[in-house]
Amino acid sequence: MLRVGLHTSAMPTLNRAQLFELSVRVLRGAGASEVEAACVAAELRDANLVGHDSHGVMRLVQYMQMVQDGHVQLGSRFEILKEGPAFALADAHFNFGQVAATQALDIALRKVKAAGTATVFVRNCNHIGRLGSYTDRAARQGCVGMMSVNSPAGGGVAPYGGIDRKLGTNPICIAAPIGNESLVLDMTTSATAEGKLRVSHQKGEQIAPGLLIDHEGRPSTDPADFYRDPPGAILPLGGDMAHKGYGLSVMIDVVCGIVSGSGIARADLPRGANGVWLYLIDIEHFISRDEYDHWMAKYVPFLRSSRTLPGVSEILLPGEIEVRRQKQRDADGVKLPDETWRQIQETAARLGVVVSDLATP
Repeated sequence: MLRVGLHTSAMPTLNRAQLFELSVRVLRGAGASEVEAACVAAELRDANLVGHDSHGVMRLVQYMQMVQDGHVQLGSRFEILKEGPAFALADAHFNFGQVAATQALDIALRKVKAAGTATVFVRNCNHIGRLGSYTDRAARQGCVGMMSVNSPAGGGVAPYGGIDRKLGTNPICIAAPIGNESLVLDMTTSATAEGKLRVSHQKGEQIAPGLLIDHEGRPSTDPADFYRDPPGAILPLGGDMAHKGYGLSVMIDVVCGIVSGSGIARADLPRGANGVWLYLIDIEHFISRDEYDHWMAKYVPFLRSSRTLPGVSEILLPGEIEVRRQKQRDADGVKLPDETWRQIQETAARLGVVVSDLATP
């Protein structure tokens, strides 16, 4: 077994290459193939770089526990169950979600170029990471992309007016081309993502009001209430209008869970299992790209021309903050919270993997 030296300096910083290498080492140490490790590592790295630390290398600890518990089936086959010119239904057989989602996107991109639209459902899929990563890739190939996933019952979100965990965070994402880049809307139908609670919990920070209730249904700003036994619950998106976020979450459960065959309200699904719905539209099948770009060139300045509220300096587009964060983090690296780094090192140590050489204080 390799000797593991623990790095104890505060807030270690990792650059792009180090984030990738960290994940590859841990994943390979757990028995993932070179291809599987590279796929998952790239998604975790990119999530950190765009500022979504909730879906970055922090997830290694969770994923390795899922491997240990048998919830991730390394090397399992991505099986096409049904297929037509513009659709496919696949079973991921509980491999890493990023591996399955990447294969689903590849299938959808092939089909959409021939048929104009493509729909791919994936059942029995583990956590796929940041949805915006996949739809962004589709947008950069001339498509409008929509993606959504559901989670098994008990995923952490209370129904509107309820206290108990009955829904997942059930995110939905839509991306579209804008020049050589993309507009990306990536949002949960809950008031916050579970991973964001985890980041705040590991940093020892409080969260904003209106996101969480404790086990008795009382409003809470302490993320630890979500992880206590008995646990609290995340609220649906929308504040005083949370019935809208709740309703959207329910319909995502129906489409992603039932239509995919992954199911909802099932006790036999491993923790983290998702039903995935991916839908692509090839713009050129409907209007020319020149016409699309012409209207987009008018639309963006129209939005930005709005007068701004006090304290607001500019009107931003969906996904624009992430683009700016990536440029900044590519230059400066990503600071990991002390607790995140400690947990990753402990996980690496159990696998006999050295990671302490990767971070700089």
